[in-house]
Amino acid sequence: MSKVSPSATLKLTAKAKEMKSQGSPVISFAAGEPDFDTPQTIKDEAVRSLGAGFTKYTPTSGIPELRQAVCRKFEEDQGLKYAPENVVISCGAKHSLYNLMQVLCNPGDEVIIPAPYWVSYPEMVYLAGGAPVFVETSQSEKFRLTAARLEKAITPKSKALILNSPSNPTGGILEAEDLKRLGEVILKKNLIVISDEIYEYYIYGGLRHVSIATLGEELKARTFIVNGASKSYSMTGLRIGYLAGDAEVVKKIGILQDHSTSNPVSISQKMAVAALGLPKSYRTEVRDKFEKRNRLMVGLLSTIKGFKPFTPGGAFYVFCDISGTGMGSEPLCERLLDEVHVAVIPGRSFGSDRHLRFSFACSEKDIEEGLGRVAEWSKRNIKG
Repeated sequence: MSKVSPSATLKLTAKAKEMKSQGSPVISFAAGEPDFDTPQTIKDEAVRSLGAGFTKYTPTSGIPELRQAVCRKFEEDQGLKYAPENVVISCGAKHSLYNLMQVLCNPGDEVIIPAPYWVSYPEMVYLAGGAPVFVETSQSEKFRLTAARLEKAITPKSKALILNSPSNPTGGILEAEDLKRLGEVILKKNLIVISDEIYEYYIYGGLRHVSIATLGEELKARTFIVNGASKSYSMTGLRIGYLAGDAEVVKKIGILQDHSTSNPVSISQKMAVAALGLPKSYRTEVRDKFEKRNRLMVGLLSTIKGFKPFTPGGAFYVFCDISGTGMGSEPLCERLLDEVHVAVIPGRSFGSDRHLRFSFACSEKDIEEGLGRVAEWSKRNIKG
């Protein structure tokens, strides 16, 4: 635990909520969760399951109908065929990732993480006794990991590579050609791939989501796909994640859950079955709303002195270069919250102190009001 840092995203979000509860007019661009309600069909299933008394223990790795529903989802969305024994249900995608690290990593194993990265990846590696190895990517290159940089980072201790596309925090995506080149290195160097695809339905500009597991059976055999219900169906607090991959590793994760959490919440599992059964039109409608907010936020940030936003291809974040302000990300976030009551996440938590992460999982009104405050603050405080 001495190597592990607390989550800056949760800490700052909690502070913003506390200020708001005390009457401060806080606008938050911090949250990593959709602002819309859980669909009514999913909530109705919760009521039905409660009424039916579905409140007892379930199989540790998930109820059969949910594991089967996950298999159908992979085949319908990506053409990937998995059997239920290749799937384990966990208490959120974060739990899936944590368990995977615990099962895969021996002490000293290196896990390659492209930077910027989601805050919990390195901490999970540390907690498993492994060593995170960071590979820098840049805004000018759309935050895409290259095969050359990956190969340079590999050592005899390298065990796994984490891919997150669409990315939190950058909104960057890896297209098929990027993944093919990375795949050649992965196979040559015998790496395991952990593919975090939790934002797969939030893709903009006519682009499409591609999983590295779809690029051939050899890569599929070395890949673990992690996903969940939280982001796609606004079920963040209901804690349902899942992963698919090698059946022996999945079995070990089930054993780990036997001795740690036992099963994910029974009612939440039933709700996830209902979520995965929603028509694709629902996801399209939500994506279209986020794409509109994406354009609005990028457009407004582009006009603020000292701020240079990256236009995301996916997820619901804008990663914004703030080097023009002359400030580090943490003191800038503190000043924006204290002085104009706008909550943003410091990029330092994601491996880049020259960036801030703005979430557009909020209303267009909040985006306009909040960024208006930031713009006025910038005029008063940023020279040049």
